[in-house]
Amino acid sequence: MIYGHIREGAFICRPNRFIAHVSLEGRETVVHVKNTGRCRELLLPGVRVVLARSFNPVRKTAYDLTGVYKNGRLFNIDSQAPNRVVREWLEGQGFDEIRPEFGYGESRMDFFMKRDGESFLLEVKGCTLEEDGIGYFPDAPTLRGVRHLHELARASREGYRAYLAFVIQTEGVSRVLPNDRTHPAFGRALREAEAAGVGILYLKCGVTPESLRILPGQDLPAEGRG
Repeated sequence: MIYGHIREGAFICRPNRFIAHVSLEGRETVVHVKNTGRCRELLLPGVRVVLARSFNPVRKTAYDLTGVYKNGRLFNIDSQAPNRVVREWLEGQGFDEIRPEFGYGESRMDFFMKRDGESFLLEVKGCTLEEDGIGYFPDAPTLRGVRHLHELARASREGYRAYLAFVIQTEGVSRVLPNDRTHPAFGRALREAEAAGVGILYLKCGVTPESLRILPGQDLPAEGRG
């Protein structure tokens, strides 16, 4: 996926989940934050941030905050980006059908796919939390994420090829571990889902201020597990 009309600024503060104050060419500017998560380890006063221009005339803010630099490494924090790049990636995987927002159980799973008579379910999670070269998820408790894992485990038992995909929104990280310190229930649910046959994918990305893309050479495994 591609962003247009990119600018860079310096982060000042984040009064609430939806907006941040950024210094842009020496002028304090209010921007929209495209991630309602905490991002506390990223959004620190003075850090360099990436802004994408919006031309929606009804918006109150002219820019979206889409990226943050941490120790020289760029993190894409656009929470809508993982599903968009996964859709692009799935279109190259030879599926006969790709259906987003598929109702299953009590949830809406990110993608339902069909190929060669087999049915697939895929849930996508974006990872922006990194420590010492390892990704962690989640950065805040997520009851919805736990429910999705239970649904995937159930789907696997019912004969679906079920997967959870972590989209790693920075470079230099190849694996994501459950953040048991922040939400131990998610870690338990992830391990239970793996035991039930759910495949876990770690999708490495190329990240630039203008783009996010899943790196080539990563395919959906032929068997049920990632």
